[in-house]
Amino acid sequence: MTRAALYARYSDDKQSPASIEDQFLVCREQAAREGWRIVGSYKDAAISGASVILRPGIQALLQDAQMGRFDVLLAEALDRVSRDQADVATLYKNLQFAGVKIVTLAEGEVSELHVGLKGTMNALFLKDLAKKTHRGLRGRVEKGKSGGGLCYGYDVVRRFSSEGEAVHGERTINDAEAEVVRQVFR
Repeated sequence: MTRAALYARYSDDKQSPASIEDQFLVCREQAAREGWRIVGSYKDAAISGASVILRPGIQALLQDAQMGRFDVLLAEALDRVSRDQADVATLYKNLQFAGVKIVTLAEGEVSELHVGLKGTMNALFLKDLAKKTHRGLRGRVEKGKSGGGLCYGYDVVRRFSSEGEAVHGERTINDAEAEVVRQVFR
């Protein structure tokens, strides 16, 4: 019987931790349809798809693959494994060397062609996302709002617009903290 390992990831703390369990659920269903025995599950929570270097779930997965603990890696989609083209290629190469296939619900069995094409598409997605994020932050700053994060000397204003949407980027001066900031710059 084919031994399968599952991998799931969600990108950032704005996404729900339930996303990982949802990914595992659809992967377990696929493994059952294939008649595969699940021997391990690996996950990385609130970690970007840009790099696998510091992801403990991927690192453990690679170690177990090298020890021959499973035959197939099953994930929802290749971008759940990584969006970084070089990382996907390296992971694919390491798993191939260990005799492990990568299968995703979105792409099926992953080949060199998938690695090249999807890797390029994911890299372009990340580049586009970075540009749009930078543009959005710049627009907020140009409107006199915060570009993000907490700023010493200011409090976050939490309010809704007249349309019921959360308003982001507004701050009000925290008088006690602002005095400390003024002293620093005297």
